[in-house]
Amino acid sequence: MNIALRGHEPQIAADCYVAPNATLVGDVEIGRGSSIWFGAVLRGDVAPIRIGENSNVQDNATLHGTFGKADVIVGNNVTIGHNAVVHGATICDTVLVGMNSTILDGSVIASGTIVAAGALVLGGTKTEGNCIYAGVPAKKVKDLTPEQVDQIIGSYARNYALYKTWY
Repeated sequence: MNIALRGHEPQIAADCYVAPNATLVGDVEIGRGSSIWFGAVLRGDVAPIRIGENSNVQDNATLHGTFGKADVIVGNNVTIGHNAVVHGATICDTVLVGMNSTILDGSVIASGTIVAAGALVLGGTKTEGNCIYAGVPAKKVKDLTPEQVDQIIGSYARNYALYKTWY
C-alpha cells in the first residue's frame, strides 16, 4: 500500500519488489533492485526515508524518523532483517541489521557492520566498520575480515536480489 501524504508520494524504482501488504507512506524513495517484504512499514510522514540500491527490508520491519530531527537513510546492499526497527538512523552500505534488532535516532551504522539479532543500538551510537555489534545495549564484539563481510553480509543482499525475481 502506497500512501501519499503532505505532498509526498513514495518513489519506487521500476525494478523493485514491494510486497502487496507492505506500507509505504509519504516521503519514501527506494533505489534500483531493492525489495520491501511482507508487512514492512516505511512511514515517511514526519521525516524522509531513503533506501539505496539492492537493499532489502524484510517482513514486519519498521522504518520511521523523528520530525525535524532524524531521517532514515539506508545505503546500498543493506539487509534489514525481520521485525527490525530503524528509527531516525543512518545505515551505510553493506550492512546486516539482524532480526528483532532496534537502531535508534542519530545512530550511524558503518559499512561492513553486522548488528546482531536482538541488539539495541542506542541513539547517537557511531559504530566502527567491519565488525559485529551485539547485546543490549549493543557493543562491539568482533572484527570482520573483508572476506567475512562479503560472505555474510554480501550473501544476504545477493540472495534477496534473487528472491525478488520470484515475485
